[in-house]
Amino acid sequence: MTSSETPAAKTVATSYDRPASLSLPRTPRRQNSNNFEMWSWLFMRISGLLLIFLVLGHISIMLLLDEGIHRINFAFVAGRWASPFWQIWDLSMLWLAQLHGGNGLRTVINDYARKDSTRFWLMTLLAISVVLITGLGTYVIFTFDPNITG
Repeated sequence: MTSSETPAAKTVATSYDRPASLSLPRTPRRQNSNNFEMWSWLFMRISGLLLIFLVLGHISIMLLLDEGIHRINFAFVAGRWASPFWQIWDLSMLWLAQLHGGNGLRTVINDYARKDSTRFWLMTLLAISVVLITGLGTYVIFTFDPNITG
């Protein structure tokens, strides 16, 4: 070895040099047979657009038209839910909001829950809460009785 040549630096390639989440370079990608995440991503975009329309319509009708918030009372809700149009409007807003929010929270749980057991219990609580709130809201919309007898 002459004085003009410098020795090559040694590289250490051990398994603990890379984070566990990264695969080795040029590792073939695992073929995923289902496209759940793609459909989930697409649902979030479509439901978000629909929710913008539904919520802005809801706010316009409830708060901006006529007397605004001062006209909202039991009789107003009873009259509104007497129409199937408004029942479907509110039901679709409820279902889209719950599924959109649940799907977004599912993504956050998948991204940040480190342990499988933590992820399992958080996903279980999320599923129970989404089903419970959606079911209760649907029940109220369809069984609402405007005739209160005391």
